[in-house]
Amino acid sequence: MNSESRLLPLCLTALLCTAVSANATTLIRAKGSDTMIHVAQIWAEAYEAQARDVAVSVGGGGSGTGFHAMLLGTVDLVNASRRMGTEEAERAQALGMNPVEHIVGYDALAVYLHKDNPLKSITYSQLAQIFGRGGEIRNWSDLGVEVPGCKGQEIVRVGRQSSSGTYVYFRSAIMKNQGRYDLGILDMLSSKDVVQMVEKTPCAIGYSGLAYATPRVNMACVAEGETAACVVPSIASASDKSYPIARPLFVYSKQAPIDEIKSYLDWILGNEGQCILKNTGYAPVRAVECD
Repeated sequence: MNSESRLLPLCLTALLCTAVSANATTLIRAKGSDTMIHVAQIWAEAYEAQARDVAVSVGGGGSGTGFHAMLLGTVDLVNASRRMGTEEAERAQALGMNPVEHIVGYDALAVYLHKDNPLKSITYSQLAQIFGRGGEIRNWSDLGVEVPGCKGQEIVRVGRQSSSGTYVYFRSAIMKNQGRYDLGILDMLSSKDVVQMVEKTPCAIGYSGLAYATPRVNMACVAEGETAACVVPSIASASDKSYPIARPLFVYSKQAPIDEIKSYLDWILGNEGQCILKNTGYAPVRAVECD
């Protein structure tokens, strides 16, 4: 069996993947966050162009899916938009793994509105009342606005599936882990799907990564409290942590990285990898000068 026939089936098992070079002698398998899938694919392609003996396959499915794959031993790296959970870490230790966390960037978790929605700002409390179990905000009139094209003014709530790190982080930040999501929220499979649903649904509000913003949606200014400053999501406000729903982005290795995996992670954290991150709509871990 030649190298191409050995590597190609591994790529096809991922939800999304980069093309695997027939000449590659090393395959690095990464899987996890859909928030990071776009930048992870660009990283993989750019790195493969330089390290021609290395192929990087990239799969999505959510941060939880990535951690599960690590525990099964089917990936080398997990892309994650949340930290590894206590139970996941304990299971990894029981399996003889010693996962290492690498912060590779920052993301602003934006609150998306349809482009015709006149709402400009929103607070944590209002978001909890919209998305949380037992919340009392169910119509746009409850927020003092009328949305053109939204029949009945009933809010359509758009979120992520439970395996998503974005799902977990939004609940933790907004509801402080004290509440549960309400029933009836539209759970999307990917970050891009959230934005696309909001684009075509005048009644909608959704949460997703800043990198998936388009001209066909608005992003609300978010305030942590009634008297707190309201901040618009941006690369700058994610970098300086002034945006209240800014979060780190992670890559986890099964153990302290060595050899090709260390080289790849060093490259991601170097100028080229960080400029790719910045140019894709995320905040780098440090100030970088990019073309």
